[in-house]
Amino acid sequence: MTETSKQAVPRTRIFADLTPLRASPDYRRLWFGNTVSWIGQGMTALAVSLQVYDLTGSAFSVGLIGFCSFVPLVVFGLYGGAVADSVDRRKLGLVSAFGSFVLSVALVAATVAGVEQVAFLYAVVALQAVCFALNSPARSSMIARLLPPEQLPAANALSSMTSTTGTLVGPMLGGLIVGWWGYRAAYTVDAVTFTASLYAMWRLPAMLPDRSGGSGDGDGSGEGVGGAERKRASVRDGLRFLAARPHLRMTFASDLCAMVLAHPRALFPVVAVVWYGGDAKTTGLLVAAPALGALLGGVFSGWLGGVHRHGLAVVLAVGSWGAAIAVFGLTRQLWLGLVFLALAGCADTISMIFRNTMLQAAVPDDLRGRLQGVFIVVVAGGPRLGDFLAGSVADLTSPAVAVTGGGVACVLAVTLLTLRRRSFLHYDARAPQP
Repeated sequence: MTETSKQAVPRTRIFADLTPLRASPDYRRLWFGNTVSWIGQGMTALAVSLQVYDLTGSAFSVGLIGFCSFVPLVVFGLYGGAVADSVDRRKLGLVSAFGSFVLSVALVAATVAGVEQVAFLYAVVALQAVCFALNSPARSSMIARLLPPEQLPAANALSSMTSTTGTLVGPMLGGLIVGWWGYRAAYTVDAVTFTASLYAMWRLPAMLPDRSGGSGDGDGSGEGVGGAERKRASVRDGLRFLAARPHLRMTFASDLCAMVLAHPRALFPVVAVVWYGGDAKTTGLLVAAPALGALLGGVFSGWLGGVHRHGLAVVLAVGSWGAAIAVFGLTRQLWLGLVFLALAGCADTISMIFRNTMLQAAVPDDLRGRLQGVFIVVVAGGPRLGDFLAGSVADLTSPAVAVTGGGVACVLAVTLLTLRRRSFLHYDARAPQP
């Protein structure tokens, strides 16, 4: 290879690109506020699971938390993107974030008043899911208005690291705080951290929908009842588009295999006690381990840019997730269990990177927002349904059967799906076909 050829070879980026944080003060505030609030939400999610288990002693009751959030995510998630395309996204984000803040304050007030009702915790979880389903598409839509197109990939990578950091640090801190100072302290910290997200939303400029171009929902001039009709049509159009695109369907189906069949998060409070003889702090470590693996997978993901067979990569990553979860179910040493959970988290990040890339590259711009609602239902709702399934199976059999059986079921399910849709293995990012 000549010296000129060597210079022509592009350098592989290893670490995350921080240009969006330097270039846009609005995005920087939004990113920081989201990062802090994600940590608080991670603390609350673990604290609620621990409190429900303390009150009931039932794995099924803990798994029911996932079901309580799954239903609102399905109902409101499908319409959240359409609403975000019809109102000021800043106001929608601010109102929904304020709703989450009020719910965190309600948890604090309940612990101060000595309220120990599982039904109240379930209701709070359901309302939090409603706020998330409305906030997420609005917040995602804002990024494209704050940054130039060439910075969006870097911004999406930073956003994924935000959620992963929250999932990693939040449960770890939640387990420590609950173990040392109780539930009231964990809920109070969550309420305080939400002010960072509210401040970031407040400082943003107004973001009314851009009706200058056609979006497939008509001419964009109608209001009132007509606007509501366009939102319903938007959801139907997105679902019809997805139904006719086999490769995109496979990205969602493969993720559901992992998140529904092999998602043992709801069982971590039980596993920490029964398998490892631990407590709330051990539960925090179990929840944090997949997030640590996911974070490392994102931080060192530069080599993924040279992979073009995205379909094959998704199948291998989802299969690796299921295999790692299955082996985790067989471990009885804490350090070894944490290792396999971290490997599962790394595999999940790799799957997410390629699935998101396929969704962005193979979907026309005027349909991406409509599929965002479906994306929220699958990515956010799938784990909740997985919590419910894991808790139910563990209650009927044992946690070991639920975890290991779920991992094996994930591997078998994604294998059967791939055999049915072999063309997915040949999906090439250089010529994306949905």
